[in-house]
Amino acid sequence: MTNRWVYSFGGGGAEGDASMKNLLGGKGANLAEMSSLGLPVPPGFTITTEACNSYYAEGRQYPADLAAQVAGGIAHIEKITQKTFGDAANPLLVSVRSGARASMPGMMDTVLNLGLNDATVEGLARLSGDRRFAFDSYRRFIQMYSNVVLGLDHHAFEEILDDHKDRLGVDVDTALTAKDWEAIVAEYKQAVDRELGKPFPQDPQEQLWGAVGAVFQSWMNDRAKFYRRMHDIPESWGTAVNIQSMVFGNLGETSATGVAFTRNPSTGEAALYGEFLINAQGEDVVAGIRTPQSLTKAAREEMGDRNPSMEEALPTVFAEFRDVAARLERHYRDMQDVEFTVEQGRLWMLQTRNGKRTAKAALKVAVDMAGEGLISKEEAVARIDPAALDQLLHPTISPDAVRSVIAKGLPASPGAAVGAIVFSSEDAERRGAAGEAIILVRHETSPEDIKGMHAARGIITARGGMTSHAAVVARGWGIPCVSGAGDIAIDLKNRNFSVRGKVFNEGETVTIDGSTGEVLAGSVKMIEPELTGDFAALMVWADEVRRLKVRANAETPLDAKTARQFGAEGIGLCRTEHMFFDEHRIAAVREMILADDEAGRRAALARIAPFQKADFVELFTIMEGLPVTIRLLDPPLHEFLPHSEEDLAAVAESTGLDPAKLMRRARELHESNPMLGHRGCRLGISFPEIYEMQVRAIIEAACEIAKSGKPAPVPEIMHPLVGKGTEMKFLKDLTDRTAKAVIAEQGVALEYLVGTMIELPRAAIRAGDLAENAEFFSFGTNDLTQTTFGISRDDAGKFLNDYIEKGIFEKDPFVSLDQEGVGDLIRIAAERGRAARPGIKLGICGEHGGDPASIAFCEEVGLDYVSCSPFRVPIARLAAAQAALAKK
Repeated sequence: MTNRWVYSFGGGGAEGDASMKNLLGGKGANLAEMSSLGLPVPPGFTITTEACNSYYAEGRQYPADLAAQVAGGIAHIEKITQKTFGDAANPLLVSVRSGARASMPGMMDTVLNLGLNDATVEGLARLSGDRRFAFDSYRRFIQMYSNVVLGLDHHAFEEILDDHKDRLGVDVDTALTAKDWEAIVAEYKQAVDRELGKPFPQDPQEQLWGAVGAVFQSWMNDRAKFYRRMHDIPESWGTAVNIQSMVFGNLGETSATGVAFTRNPSTGEAALYGEFLINAQGEDVVAGIRTPQSLTKAAREEMGDRNPSMEEALPTVFAEFRDVAARLERHYRDMQDVEFTVEQGRLWMLQTRNGKRTAKAALKVAVDMAGEGLISKEEAVARIDPAALDQLLHPTISPDAVRSVIAKGLPASPGAAVGAIVFSSEDAERRGAAGEAIILVRHETSPEDIKGMHAARGIITARGGMTSHAAVVARGWGIPCVSGAGDIAIDLKNRNFSVRGKVFNEGETVTIDGSTGEVLAGSVKMIEPELTGDFAALMVWADEVRRLKVRANAETPLDAKTARQFGAEGIGLCRTEHMFFDEHRIAAVREMILADDEAGRRAALARIAPFQKADFVELFTIMEGLPVTIRLLDPPLHEFLPHSEEDLAAVAESTGLDPAKLMRRARELHESNPMLGHRGCRLGISFPEIYEMQVRAIIEAACEIAKSGKPAPVPEIMHPLVGKGTEMKFLKDLTDRTAKAVIAEQGVALEYLVGTMIELPRAAIRAGDLAENAEFFSFGTNDLTQTTFGISRDDAGKFLNDYIEKGIFEKDPFVSLDQEGVGDLIRIAAERGRAARPGIKLGICGEHGGDPASIAFCEEVGLDYVSCSPFRVPIARLAAAQAALAKK
């Protein structure tokens, strides 16, 4: 049976629709959908994502029956357009574009004007009556095809073009004549011959298959693979190829090309937003080669631009476009990102997709659409990417900050950032990896800059508009961006930029405000955002549908207050060792470690106990009766001692401790593998007085709160690294004995729970034994992942990328929970724990508690809560709501 690799569209109908995105890719599916809606779409066909997967499965060979189906697709276009591919007198020209099921803007390759050669360019000139247009199109095709398919650097062609413009004394491409373009085309072809040792291909069929192969191969280029890793897009999805009849926006003053959003992608405002260029092709808009003009008169006036908007320059076609855009938004029930071309006064739609937007805009669009009745509240909750909420936690410039504005561009991506200037993506990547805050400054960005852009705190481009590559990518990642800062003159040779005579060198600090488009000198005061308005509304809707509770990992008052601010419903992990490291207590901790006997240890612990109690009183007060899970001392004792001789000497001098004894004790405590050594509950078993002190401090603090009349806390006392039921019984007895003694002393009725952190495979397998004495389990997935895989999280960075790049791991298991292995252990522990103790409380407190995919797993298993860092609480709340909705 023959596989079907090709689906046609155009001419008022299509062989596919929007539901076929997995097969046709997002672009192909939506082109088919628009065609079926009767919108003006140039005819074409889509080669499926399955063809791409077959291409790679067969060693980069096309399926045997693909050629015949592609020929049928070309015939479909020829019939509708009444043009013939490769015909010198009446040539059909096509575009060849990628189209994965997930939008990957700029990551893969496109070729326009395909089918042009020395003969068909003459036919195009005669048919159009515009020789200048024909040769402008030909030079664009040679440059694009040479770069994408033949692998030649586009800068070589740009130098030829710049030389011609310099000799002629013109600044813009539109000032060049037909003869100028003919001369440039000749030089372009000579450059190809010189670089490759063979002429530029003249056979349209050769051109077509070269472009199809380039699109397939671009699925595996470095920038596409990096983007997929960043956005969790599986390699197995593949890309479709869309081959479509060309329409031309560079056919004079009644022709144009543009990109638009049906709502503002930065703010979410319900107003048409975008840019266009008269007498241009689409690449001119997104590449930042020419500064585009506003779509609407209102936007032009707001920007202070003197060039006419599309609404003013092409009023009739603008009115048609506005109606089409509104129809698409209603049809898809979401904000649309559309590309269009106007050919001599006729509108053509080239693409629609759900528009990428900032988190702030996403919230406003979702809340507004729910208010408009276009979607339900549940749909609004489901639409927001939980990870995108992180953008709302970035600082902005304080209203009272002194602004020393050095340049102004377009407010391409909101938020603010401070950093050192760098001029290359390689430097940005290197310095960003070293932890340095940097601002990437470029003429314009391209897909090759993707890694440096991701490493930057902010981006500045001298050229480009609001829909340029830099703007679209930065908005998607929540990175502040100022684009089109034309006053900035970049000198790459001397590694600086100048503005009105003032020079700023690489390494100098600047601040950017992506909300106003301003570049400021030096470091400017920032403030944290207020999570109110649309954010608060969506969180209320999310909380109405979620089942999982959301707690925070916190042990300081600041963390606890932040957690409450972000809606945490308790503390899921308070790491008491962090309290031990305080400079006012570390000396007593070290005395305890150095003590020769239990009496000495108890004497030192007695000095630490008041600090511990005060800490817990403060936490309980802030949490106002919400649950607080407190993990008793976990790390090995050697971590509290200095290690080098210099540090030992300094500590001995400052504390009066014996340096020789310090050194000897440090050697005694040294372990070959401390992660699996004398740590966790093993400390409580060897030195029960440590845990007794901590339990006493917890219960005394809780009693003090209860006596004060404030909401009484229910402390959850957690023993780490338990692996055997007998360990758990020993620790439960120790805890109960101590707690009950304190409660009797205080004369207060107080509830508390005793439980354990499940972080060992044995603990998960024997969870029934533990549940006989443990009243709750908290899955410590950081250590459970380490002990399950036998991989140290601290060292895994040296090789995990190799595993991900080679497809051994789809994701970093320390970022997103390994649901097959670690997840199975959690399932087993939950099942066996509940069997032994019905109603046992189950939670998760590793880093995975803030990961949406891991939260969905927790909902599936039926855990009671997740706990994450305070700043990820909103993400967890939304992800928990989406997980609950997914089960309905």
